[in-house]
Amino acid sequence: MELSIGPILALGLLAAALLGGLILVPLGLPGLWIMLGAALVYWIVVPAGGVGLVTLLIAAVLVIAAEVLEFTIAGRYTKQYGGSRRASWGAILGGIAGALVGVPVPVIGSLIGAFVGAFVGAYVGERTVHRDARNDPTTVAKGALIGRAVAAAAKSGLGLLVAVVILGAAIWGR
Repeated sequence: MELSIGPILALGLLAAALLGGLILVPLGLPGLWIMLGAALVYWIVVPAGGVGLVTLLIAAVLVIAAEVLEFTIAGRYTKQYGGSRRASWGAILGGIAGALVGVPVPVIGSLIGAFVGAFVGAYVGERTVHRDARNDPTTVAKGALIGRAVAAAAKSGLGLLVAVVILGAAIWGR
């Protein structure tokens, strides 16, 4: 038995999956990976549909870049706000841990967890630095929190670019 769906329906489903993925990205959920998976499924289901290996590779590079940026921006902002290397690593690791801990809370748990984790990680990291070299931990943690917000915005922007690349290939790549 062969699965057959029309190209217009497949394009509509792809667009819906891309939109759904875009909505998930700022919430800290794996929306970019869903978008990439949807493109792969579209390529398999509609081989002449315009999405090909080049499109998938471009989208994959953008997704990986977005993931890396998400966790490094908080560390960079922590340093900008006077944080130590330990506080920067605390912000990065705290953001990851917070996102994982927040997963069971529906819809926004990962996002809130990542924000709280970055703040707490930077705060604890800065508090554990030798007293004479330490900056105000609250200011440093505030920098980490701002960094998480900037990271979420950057990741959402790259998510929009991924959607444009995939949908553009599907529409005009025929």
